[in-house]
Amino acid sequence: MNKRIFLLSLCGLLCAGAGVMAQKSALTIGGYGEAVAQRMFYSDNVERYKYPAINKDATHGRFDLPHVVFYLSYDFGHGWKVSTEVEFEHGGAGSTVEIENEETGEYETEVEKGGEVALEQFWIEKTFSPAFNLRMGHIIVPVGLTNQYHMPTEFFSVLRPEEEASILPCTWHETGLSLWGRTPDWRYEAQFIAGLDAERFNDANWIQGGAGSPYEFTIANRYAGAFRIDNYSVSGLRVGLSGYFGFSASNSLKAERYVYTAGSGATAEKERVNGAVSIGALDAVYDNHHILARANVLYGHLGDSYTISQVNRRLPSASPSPRTNVASDVLSWYVEAGYDVLSFFPGRKNKSDKLYVYGHYGYYDSMYKTAASIAGKAWCEKKIMRLGLNYFPIKDVVVKAEYSLRQFNAPYNNEPSISLGVAYAGLFM
Repeated sequence: MNKRIFLLSLCGLLCAGAGVMAQKSALTIGGYGEAVAQRMFYSDNVERYKYPAINKDATHGRFDLPHVVFYLSYDFGHGWKVSTEVEFEHGGAGSTVEIENEETGEYETEVEKGGEVALEQFWIEKTFSPAFNLRMGHIIVPVGLTNQYHMPTEFFSVLRPEEEASILPCTWHETGLSLWGRTPDWRYEAQFIAGLDAERFNDANWIQGGAGSPYEFTIANRYAGAFRIDNYSVSGLRVGLSGYFGFSASNSLKAERYVYTAGSGATAEKERVNGAVSIGALDAVYDNHHILARANVLYGHLGDSYTISQVNRRLPSASPSPRTNVASDVLSWYVEAGYDVLSFFPGRKNKSDKLYVYGHYGYYDSMYKTAASIAGKAWCEKKIMRLGLNYFPIKDVVVKAEYSLRQFNAPYNNEPSISLGVAYAGLFM
């Protein structure tokens, strides 16, 4: 009799457990991460562009953990949801020693808020309908292809595409408000966020440094807006248009630096520059018939780039600014395409695995155009070629291998490299 009662009780517990598991959990846990090994067949000397002949035949290697991210989300019900992402960059814990390129290679120890350990996302969202959602908090700015699709399973290269990641913040995250929605054929998003900090713009990376903050807060004397629209009308094809506009010259601790004297004599007046940043990007992804292809074109303009350059070059050495000139215009584009060669073997045991053989070609120039009297820098113009493999043993895990060539115009030396990587992106719960 006792044995019968035990079996019935055990059966009841298993059935109850199965019922609980069948219900959709309010808690979601996930994340993504990358481990990378590289061998670069060029010098890592900080003055290799200033003196191209030095260490011409040098090589160097690196092991790295570019990004390890943990995602947590909870659905409170009644349309309310909270989500957060914590990112560990390069396996660090907040401090890093760097060789500063703009200061003849001296060592600097930096403690970076938003650098080595970052709260990449934290937002509370209210869903009114699939087509209308309000998100409030720290959010991703969806400008360009990589910022919107930045997980390592969403691009072929071992590291994030250089053409975007070298001139835009990547992943770009700001505190603000977002309205977004989705219909069967369209997705839209519009954001109100803080403007960038012009003090941290530079020649090699344009506005990239202006999104973070070395302080305990983000200065928001001026504001910005961003948008994105995606269309899914064609099977397997997504086409996106994104953009950004905002002022940057007042978002530093000493904004009075960005003031100049207009006119002369009795008519002279003090005027403040705006440093308006305008960015437009068009991207597309095609995933069908065993073909996976991506393309992105981005153009950016910085108003008052001459005054910003003059101010930044005279900033004190203790400033977080790189203290260089900055371009008025930048251009970036790339295309990549891969084919799943395992599709030639439909009778294989694991039919869900994929092996893409891919090619990538791109271009970017972080000093594409400059204000009058500011000389461009030829080493800022780069062409990128990559050939490689992406193997997906399962949907959420990828093993990557690539040969990459960064090409320059004379007299600068080309920079080839070989990279290996393994990455994951998915939900654990």
